Amino acid sequence: MRFIKSLCIALTLVAMTISTTGCLEDLKSESKDLRTDTSVGGDDSAPAVDFIELSTESETIQLSSELMNNDAVVLYYTMWCPICDSHMSHLRSNVVDHYRNVRYLVVDYVSGSVAQSRNSQVSNGYASFTVLSDSDQSLIEQFNATMGTTVVIDDQNKILMNEDYKNGARLIEVLETLQ
Repeated sequence: MRFIKSLCIALTLVAMTISTTGCLEDLKSESKDLRTDTSVGGDDSAPAVDFIELSTESETIQLSSELMNNDAVVLYYTMWCPICDSHMSHLRSNVVDHYRNVRYLVVDYVSGSVAQSRNSQVSNGYASFTVLSDSDQSLIEQFNATMGTTVVIDDQNKILMNEDYKNGARLIEVLETLQ
């Protein structure tokens, strides 16, 4: 019996290692964004298509309205995992206060409903962020996003960045161009 219990624990640890190793690959600075069909900014970048999405506080958020009142909109795609928590914590501590005329929107594409998104938001300590509940996954499809994808759209509706968060340096570099 003890052998079976030890074997189950070992198999669980192996499964957890395999599943987290895949996630950790995104944190390595040398890892590449494997997505295709992303706009990375520049003069040839495509304009962002306007969208309307419901926040976890039942507020209707429209991209074009947000861009009229801010220098840019930053979208961060979360699945509430430890890596996303690390990115959002870094974003909150090192970016948000330095670029106050930028609207930061967290996109929850995994919870499946506004209520569940709100529960995830609050239980993970991000009640102060505006979280969009992408229940139909239209935003993840629109920007060909995945976990940790960060999209910056300027007030001219131009996509300046669409890539993995990594350490936040690229995001800060892009936001500096708005100054």
